Amino acid sequence: MSREWILRVTCPDATGIVHAVTGALASLGANITESQQFSSPDSLQFFLRVQFVTDDDSAAEPLETALAEAAHRFDMTVSLQPVEKRTRTLILVSKAAHCLNTLLFQQSSGQLPIDIVGVAGNHDSLRSLAEFHGHDFHHIPITRDTKEAAEATLSRLVESLDVELIVLARYMQILSPDLCARLEGRVINIHHSFLPSFKGAKPYHQAHARGVKIIGATAHYVTPDLDEGPIIEQDVARVDHNRNIADFVQRGQDVEAAVLARAVAWHAEGRVLMDGHRTVVFN
Repeated sequence: MSREWILRVTCPDATGIVHAVTGALASLGANITESQQFSSPDSLQFFLRVQFVTDDDSAAEPLETALAEAAHRFDMTVSLQPVEKRTRTLILVSKAAHCLNTLLFQQSSGQLPIDIVGVAGNHDSLRSLAEFHGHDFHHIPITRDTKEAAEATLSRLVESLDVELIVLARYMQILSPDLCARLEGRVINIHHSFLPSFKGAKPYHQAHARGVKIIGATAHYVTPDLDEGPIIEQDVARVDHNRNIADFVQRGQDVEAAVLARAVAWHAEGRVLMDGHRTVVFN
């Protein structure tokens, strides 16, 4: 039975990397369906993402063997996953529904290659939306005095559900530095601005007061440095003096939901590779 795979390679840039990888794939009789590569002039690292089809549905071990010499010679970091694999995802929310609604709809309609294994929130407001789409909702209330215990509950939930990706869908709580470090590269947040502008409460009110002409959103990986994680995707919407605050909020929320959904999809499809504090996104 044939199967399609995603192969990702990161290593120091050098001559002959693509030849070595494609030669290994050819030796397995693989047919390449998509290939993207990037040589970073800043970090001197090479990044490669290849999708290919094999007649054998268990190509992982043969490929590892075929690539072993090249992986050693070029000091490669290699990952391989079937295209059909769905990333086990936990969505964290507070009260805003727009990002959650988009993720739930796109997942249910087959646009997002993820399995949503649960929705958790520090408020109970979005339980009905999650359950309408057939997902369990976990209420983890948080106060100043219970934050440590609540995070311990969240950690146990992540472990029990075998979560591979956490999505902060306008989750208005800050994860501890320890949890951020333990989940590095596995947590995606949406920020309601082009970072680092208009941080904090009521960003669209701030933008309206300053008379901005574009508003935007940023999806990024979460790190212990608040809102400073590697950026995956950004987008903007144009506004002008005719628009009131409600218009700003609506247009901003539309951008947030779209940017977050794209970032989640690209992560799940193995299209995001880390280059230090930056990302290489093969979209």
